[in-house]
Amino acid sequence: MYRDRLRMPALWSKVMSPEQAATLFRDGMVVGMSGFTRAGDAKEVPVALAERAATDPLKITLLTGASLGNDIDRILSDAGVIARRMPFQVDPGLRRRINNGEVMFIDQHLSETVEMLRSRQLGPIDLAVIEATAITEEGHIVPTTSVGNSASFAILAERIIIEINLNHPAALEGLHDIYIPTYRPHRDPIPVVSARSRIGMTAIPIDPAKIAAIVITQKNDSTARIDPPDDDTRAIAGHLSDLFLHEVKKGRMGLTLQPMQSGIGAIANAVLTGFVDSPFHGLTMYSEVLQDSTFELFDAGKLDFASGCSITVSGAWYDRAILGIESYKPRLILRPQEISNHPEVIRRLGVIAINTALECDIYGNVNSTHVNGTHMMNGIGGSGDFARNAHMAIFVTKSLAKGGAISSIVPMVPHVDHNEHDVDVIVTECGLADLRGLAPRERAECVIGNCAHPSYREALLDYYRAAVRRGGQTPHLLEEAFAWHVRARETGSMRLPIGGLVSTTP
Repeated sequence: MYRDRLRMPALWSKVMSPEQAATLFRDGMVVGMSGFTRAGDAKEVPVALAERAATDPLKITLLTGASLGNDIDRILSDAGVIARRMPFQVDPGLRRRINNGEVMFIDQHLSETVEMLRSRQLGPIDLAVIEATAITEEGHIVPTTSVGNSASFAILAERIIIEINLNHPAALEGLHDIYIPTYRPHRDPIPVVSARSRIGMTAIPIDPAKIAAIVITQKNDSTARIDPPDDDTRAIAGHLSDLFLHEVKKGRMGLTLQPMQSGIGAIANAVLTGFVDSPFHGLTMYSEVLQDSTFELFDAGKLDFASGCSITVSGAWYDRAILGIESYKPRLILRPQEISNHPEVIRRLGVIAINTALECDIYGNVNSTHVNGTHMMNGIGGSGDFARNAHMAIFVTKSLAKGGAISSIVPMVPHVDHNEHDVDVIVTECGLADLRGLAPRERAECVIGNCAHPSYREALLDYYRAAVRRGGQTPHLLEEAFAWHVRARETGSMRLPIGGLVSTTP
């Protein structure tokens, strides 16, 4: 049944149950698992490891590409297996343990993890657990719906457990482009010169002697929870369309634009979906996660080619995009995340980066990760890789959260993931602030005037005017800069009481 997927007969003897494979883990190990944003993660061995931990407790440092699906992070953290986790997660249970200090979480730019492993600043990796579509005649690993960090985990690990997932279509083989950079300081240039560039192999090259176990599975990826576009996200898409048309009119881009990157999540996905009804055509993507919007743009004839490191779609698109991958395959590449997110390539291609903010301040600093500056949500992901190096770094957010109790535009963000120097454009449903070429005082007026919700705009202006009276290149009232967040923590709302709180002392 599985031998057409396990094409090296010498490895047939390595096939075992998930429970047998789970005995290969030892307390204190550094483990690299495949998976990037709920796609391509190992599905059976981690569960067997959690079950083993119920009677044989152990803890590991867990490295992945990004978030895991099938509740694996929750299952492992509930079992007390995870001592340290990096570089990204989205699970509410794991998040709670991180914020309680029970799990040490290292939030990291997604392009950096394997660079640090390769240079021995992290690791070494004792064990890699990789989901595969197949194992080739040479013993090489054909990934499934993500590459992420899987290639480097497998190459650098002492031993490897492979899950061959028969539920993934065999047609995934040939989709991947596995390229590993040479070692610094004498690294060759990465020869990606367009989204279409193929520069590597279709499988992960490893020494098959490192394969310690092979587990046969039949379980689908988790599907993404993607809300449909609403009035706010359609408005954000409209503002962006107007911006890009302005760029075309100025002669800075054509109607094919430049390669697009979009962060994970409902807002970013809905914004890209808005381009279905735009005048732009012949688009390309050079991104991390390819979501529903990628395939909607393909089907609308707007998108010509997409390069990413994982495919994560909703239940509505799973059969069509994943099980029907053969029809899209000529227009797709999946790469390792250190290539999809590599600063050299992003800068060379002139990527337009669209990522989601939790909140932005009046000068253009962006918080993507921490609620009230202290409590981790998910992690910075790849947004920093793209924002720092993009042709145009765009951050989108709805202007209000929690039913209007929270403003997404604030005097000062209490945690900075993307500083004002890396942020070109901020967009809410209220409008768009093009911050390119603006000094801090000009930025503040632009952000407040265009992006803040009307119910908070006057309070932001009061704060800014009082700060200006104090003076400075970037005027602030330090004693009141975080008053909105303090008020939200204490009352559940950022709304000012009657009379306001903004100081007028010069």
